[in-house]
Amino acid sequence: MTIEQLIVYGKSKVNSQHAKMLLADLLHKNSLELLNILSEEVDPAITDEYYRKINLLAEKKPIQYVIGNVNFCGYPFLVNEKVLIPRFETEELVEKTRDRIRLFFPSAKTLIDLGCGSGAIGITLKKMFPSMEVTLLDISKDALQVAIENAKLNNVTIQPLISDMWSDVTTKFDIIISNPPYIKTTEEIDSLVKENEPHLALYAGPDGLDCYRKIIANLKEHLNDRYLVAFEIGYTQAEVVSNLLKEQLPDAVITVEQDLQERDRMVFAMKVD
Repeated sequence: MTIEQLIVYGKSKVNSQHAKMLLADLLHKNSLELLNILSEEVDPAITDEYYRKINLLAEKKPIQYVIGNVNFCGYPFLVNEKVLIPRFETEELVEKTRDRIRLFFPSAKTLIDLGCGSGAIGITLKKMFPSMEVTLLDISKDALQVAIENAKLNNVTIQPLISDMWSDVTTKFDIIISNPPYIKTTEEIDSLVKENEPHLALYAGPDGLDCYRKIIANLKEHLNDRYLVAFEIGYTQAEVVSNLLKEQLPDAVITVEQDLQERDRMVFAMKVD
């Protein structure tokens, strides 16, 4: 079959953009390139794989899991059902953390990504700051294995650690960053997310704050004298997370940042003196 015929078939089953994305990925091209080669014949093995994956999309599997990878801040990351799919809001967290490191902590030596999942946050910051020692921590062995594979894919060295937040951590860090689970257990979310992504990475108790409490309760003993703490949060959680940080880090400067939709999405705690 030709590329055009496969696209027509895919569009009859699933979202048009996803049909083209899938075929482009299988052919190792971008979607726009396909427009210039519509009449080309596709290898039967690739055709069969396209049919199989189109059926997965038709069964409401996320395109990222079906393709098996995502682009995060310009870097490739493998993803599967064991890890959360990285979101654009998390790219914003990384970018704003990067800016703070460059401005206030250019000599920072150590960073830990708590609840790292695919490792997108910590690995991206390692790419941006190659001399920094980065620890990727997760309670899930399966998730941490994905993070290890992503470190290899992106040619960086990281320190992997299985731990329930701080339970097996004995060292201090200059930078602590986390996008922990923050959805209430009773909260209604998109069915595509609820039925496919790992609940361990989504839900955090009746008010969605269990992980922040666990992290912040023992935060001080894992921070060096000069430090940066960066959290992604649910858009209603800025005040309570800020107050939790103030209780434990009274000398810190606490700031809240909004995402591109102008929703509170990040909280930073910083001590530079």
